[in-house]
Amino acid sequence: MSRNKPAGKKSRLGRALKSNSAIPAWIILRTNGKVKINPLRRDWRKNDLKV
Repeated sequence: MSRNKPAGKKSRLGRALKSNSAIPAWIILRTNGKVKINPLRRDWRKNDLKV
């Protein structure tokens, strides 16, 4: 990918990067283990972004 990206694409890539994190441990404790995984988690090899 090129080094110079359009601002819109760069913001979408940053948003996808932030949403690809695990759920914090305190949320697992607060929900008594009902919420354990992030359903929006994405692997960079398996799924492509539509940006």
